[in-house]
Amino acid sequence: MTALATEVITMDLDQALWQAWKSMDVPDGVRAEIIEGAIEMSPTGGARHFRVNQRLARALNHFLRDSGHGAGQDGNVIHGRKVLIPDVFVAPDEEAEFEDPEGLGILASGVSLVVETVSPGSDARQRDLVRKHRAYAQAGIPVYVIIDDYDNGGAVTVLSGPDPARGAYNSSARTPYGEVAVIPEGPAKGFVIGAEITGGPLAQQA
Repeated sequence: MTALATEVITMDLDQALWQAWKSMDVPDGVRAEIIEGAIEMSPTGGARHFRVNQRLARALNHFLRDSGHGAGQDGNVIHGRKVLIPDVFVAPDEEAEFEDPEGLGILASGVSLVVETVSPGSDARQRDLVRKHRAYAQAGIPVYVIIDDYDNGGAVTVLSGPDPARGAYNSSARTPYGEVAVIPEGPAKGFVIGAEITGGPLAQQA
């Protein structure tokens, strides 16, 4: 098969997935994303997942006040015909410039930071640590934060320096729960993720 034929098939698949995704009637409590050539459906997180993300979004909004940026939760971030739904993301308050032409979400080019709080289960870990890592890097999103209860007592990993061609981030800093992780760049530069958001090491939590 020629490279041109492969490209046409890929474009057709992307368009077919996009149309299928737009027509879906997704029930409450379920996310539908287009990741690496497939529509992936996953449940929203449980009580702890919700609390961590809520604390994080609240703290980010306080940090970002008067900056022209704010934190959102569970919104569609669109890159080409791919759709990602981060737990938390940072984008301009005035989103008109970065709104998807069909009004279905915000373009990845307007997003400076995304956060995923890892849910239990091997597929959830693969999605956040592998597939979404690649997808966010390919979209050129500057900072990707992973909050992971299941990483040896809990850890926050801050990825930065996306390389879209490789689908990877050039810099990775892992911080165990109980210590502080710092956002290295963008509107949220200097923002700290520590125990007030994640709690301490899981073995020490009530």
